Amino acid sequence: MSTTLAKRLEVVQPSATLAVSARAAALKAQGKTVYGFGVGEPDFNTPAHICEAAKAAIDKGAHRYTAVSGTPELKKAIAEDSVRRRGVPCEPSQIVVGVGAKHVLFNLALALYEPGDEVVIPAPYWVSYPEQVRLCGAEPVIVETREEDGFRVSANMLKNALSPRTKAVILCTPSNPTGSAYPEAEMRAICEVMADTDAWLIVDEIYASLVYDGFKHVSALTLSRARERVIVVDGVSKTYAMTGWRIGWSITPPHVAKVLDIVQSQSTTNATAIAQAAAVAALTGTQEPVEAMRKRFESRRNLIVERLNAIPGVKCRTPEGAFYAFADFRALLGKQGLANDLDIAKYLLEESGCAAVPGSAFGAPGYLRFSYATSEETIEAGLAAARAAVEKLG
Repeated sequence: MSTTLAKRLEVVQPSATLAVSARAAALKAQGKTVYGFGVGEPDFNTPAHICEAAKAAIDKGAHRYTAVSGTPELKKAIAEDSVRRRGVPCEPSQIVVGVGAKHVLFNLALALYEPGDEVVIPAPYWVSYPEQVRLCGAEPVIVETREEDGFRVSANMLKNALSPRTKAVILCTPSNPTGSAYPEAEMRAICEVMADTDAWLIVDEIYASLVYDGFKHVSALTLSRARERVIVVDGVSKTYAMTGWRIGWSITPPHVAKVLDIVQSQSTTNATAIAQAAAVAALTGTQEPVEAMRKRFESRRNLIVERLNAIPGVKCRTPEGAFYAFADFRALLGKQGLANDLDIAKYLLEESGCAAVPGSAFGAPGYLRFSYATSEETIEAGLAAARAAVEKLG
């Protein structure tokens, strides 16, 4: 019997965010102070009314399988929420609920990508986008963006990256890792380019409710004249501080939703019944906790950007959304043997206890991603320690 592992795994890189978290945990276990800026997870508790809905669901008997693609109640809530936010009619037949947005994206990859396909992904990108493409035997086509352009791909850049082999384009707005978001005019221009192709436009909108300074998020589903080829991925994890509940969903044309149902039926089956009930409460209940969290994130964003820019040689643009600051540390390269951003991240972790993620994991060497989904006290103390560590480099 052969013990050889599947060759498809040879193309996949492990998650850099989890690697940073593991090293940070090891240092904590040694009694060292660690400031966690690594994993992107809200530090707030899930709002109480959502937790109460989950408890009530248990008492009412939510102990069994649901439909693979989600309960009627949750699909209805998602459809109504989407109409409110995007102004586009959305039917339950277009919705498939999965075990978090990452699971939904993986299902889409299995359903859409084949060997020989190309999938266009702007960099910096979320670490899982290219890896999921490679797992399906397709080829990620990386388009490098510039900080001076807000880390956003232009319509012209996108057009030049397309080919007859392009199966899809993946955008994330607001972005993980940069926090950049596409203004309406830029998204409309991208939609116009995509409307003249046969490719899918997949837009990850998991951070869409977390925008600042009055920025208005406008969905590609709202703007596109080719909605039949736009796919939206969303969920409750970031907006409602529900990362552990694992509820995400896709909004697709009905024929794609049917295929996603088949894919999911052979993997996880339904998302947890209790978590689905909680997600209904999140979408249909009061949104006051969401706004309260958003305001705290905005305050933290302002603080962390200011403190990062106060570190000698470091530059950090102010992001429009999400809860990440993407800072340029390239001025530190070459100092005391620091050859790349991984070396810089290791140095900061060991010398200051600051756990940030190297930008190379996101296709942006020389940068570090700092999550500000943490307390103001941690931001102040952690970046003061980071500044002191950088000043030691001379």
